[in-house]
Amino acid sequence: MARILLAEDDEAMREFLAAALTRAGHEVASFRDGRSALAALATPFDLLIADIVMPGLDGIELARRARDAQPETRVMFITGFAAVALNGGRAPLPRSTVLSKPFHLRDLVAQVERILTAA
Repeated sequence: MARILLAEDDEAMREFLAAALTRAGHEVASFRDGRSALAALATPFDLLIADIVMPGLDGIELARRARDAQPETRVMFITGFAAVALNGGRAPLPRSTVLSKPFHLRDLVAQVERILTAA
């Protein structure tokens, strides 16, 4: 079981993601945006999953702050294809992964497992 910090501004998407990750055996702390997720950075977690585009504090800045607090933080960004295309398909932060929306929940869970088991 991993502790996962989830920041996603779309309520329905956040609920679906949290439910899928919980069913996969993970403990999930979910927040509606990067700013509200900041307080959770005070406690250790295994993976940050963040939407890149959120009001206030975006996912990239949240991930930077998470890495400042815990340098070995694993990060997965979830975002619409347009945002990935604008970045040339590259992850917006070193040692991070991007999963483009739309995606199937089983793809999310599989990607999370790959990230968590990578050395």
